[in-house]
Amino acid sequence: METMSALQGLLGGVLIGISATILMGLLGRIAGISGILSGLVFERGGDRPWRVAFLLGLVSGPGLLILAGLDWGNVAGESGAMIGAPASGLTTMLIAGLLVGLGTGLGSGCTSGHGVCGLARLSPRSMAATLVFVLVAMLTVFVARHMLGGSV
Repeated sequence: METMSALQGLLGGVLIGISATILMGLLGRIAGISGILSGLVFERGGDRPWRVAFLLGLVSGPGLLILAGLDWGNVAGESGAMIGAPASGLTTMLIAGLLVGLGTGLGSGCTSGHGVCGLARLSPRSMAATLVFVLVAMLTVFVARHMLGGSV
């Protein structure tokens, strides 16, 4: 691994930790992206402004880096592009998205809520959920690569 890549990963991790800490410190909320998005879409409370701000901050990062002329973390393989071509077709991506959403609902949270915030709080429930997430991801990659012949 090259030094710049490691530093970018470190900086990204620090920024995630800072944002989760600020959200917990100021609002007493866990930075679980699925819960934040779900609350924005399905709930009608007075907490919509912070949810919108958090999600806008989350998705605006790559665009801000490009505007600043930084090519950090560009997965498209070409300068000026934000993301690369999809790895699969639209149908596969829709099914995958629905399965992730189902898993998030069954697990009462996502990798950001359980894997980042829950593990930091030493939550046994989050430890179990994160272990299940990782094992299912490993199984999915194994099946896709070795049984279905894909390039996941």
